[in-house]
Amino acid sequence: MTNDEMTLQGLLEKSSDASLLREMIGFAAQRLMELETDVLCGAAHGERSPDRLNQRNGFRDRDWETRAGTVELRIPKLRKGSYFPGFLEPRRTAEKALTAVIQEAYVHGISTRSVDELVQAMGCSGISKSQVSRLCGEIDERVQAFLNRPIEGDWPYLWLDATYMKVREQGRIVSVAVIVAVAVNSDGRREVLGLAVGPSEAETFWIEFLRGLARRGLRGVKLVISDAHEGLKAAIARVLHASWQRCRVHFMRNVLAHAGKSQRRIVSAWIGTAFAQDDADAARKQWRDVADQLRPRVPKLAALMDEAEADVLAFMAFPKDHRIKIHSTNPLERLNGEIKRRTDVVGIFPNEQAIVRLVGAILLEQNDEWAVQRRYMSLETLGTVSDTASISLPAVAA
Repeated sequence: MTNDEMTLQGLLEKSSDASLLREMIGFAAQRLMELETDVLCGAAHGERSPDRLNQRNGFRDRDWETRAGTVELRIPKLRKGSYFPGFLEPRRTAEKALTAVIQEAYVHGISTRSVDELVQAMGCSGISKSQVSRLCGEIDERVQAFLNRPIEGDWPYLWLDATYMKVREQGRIVSVAVIVAVAVNSDGRREVLGLAVGPSEAETFWIEFLRGLARRGLRGVKLVISDAHEGLKAAIARVLHASWQRCRVHFMRNVLAHAGKSQRRIVSAWIGTAFAQDDADAARKQWRDVADQLRPRVPKLAALMDEAEADVLAFMAFPKDHRIKIHSTNPLERLNGEIKRRTDVVGIFPNEQAIVRLVGAILLEQNDEWAVQRRYMSLETLGTVSDTASISLPAVAA
């Protein structure tokens, strides 16, 4: 009788009817993983072979939720590369966070109209508070480690923006500001630096957020790109002492509201001629020429241009290769769009911690994707704006 047959016979003799199926599933899964790792290693466990390609390096534990109940698996680890069993569906951190948030709302009886259907679709009916707490704790640990990691090196460019979400607070549904910070370091890499949730975009809230980044090591900021929120502007001047770039896209929307519908395309192209100049001096001259020509017909528009000249053209003082990426908050707007797409599934969050959990997991995933992509800016051009040698953040453990 083979060892596998003896093991199966032992399971049949000692297991009750309730646990027999779960034990057999676990046994079959474990045996399948061993066979798959044998192929990847080119040899069986402990076997000496000239054809060996890799070696085993312990195990990692994982719970597998099946119709028969929770099966505890020991997934083999390899010294070179990684292994994940094909019969398990890998769940990304953000997907797990979304599941946790929905389940938390469901368990506490404060779900939105669609949560019941979502929970049933995910096969999570009958979820317990202890299961939710365990899943939330696992995700929160990773997200907090990511959001509180030390910041090292210089970060010449910093993008800041906020979006709003609904959350339950003391029996009421309120909107809260969710702010995100993204920056480029002296190595040319783009990374997510921070996340915070607050009642509004008040100056005190932004000051505390930026001071938190400074305490973690943020330095070397030359230009901050954001919209024209007064509280944010004051916080940037008070904490970072950096130049401020008013988002060009937001400014153009405000300006064109003062132009007639038939003239908006012409006015936009006219103002755009200032952005097409080769240097800051030429851009400022063209800006004033356009404002002066618009003044007799649209005085309010010209006045807005006079007031915003220094802020909207701040990016022109930086390397030409960088200008297309630093003139607006578009890089952060795309990230916020993805955040809204994923969070709209929840609708109303049960608490602020749930927002941090889900949004933080989305940001963690995005940061990992940026880490393996090509540099956002070249080292040669960054050398003219950075104070120190290239240093990047330490990797976050998976």
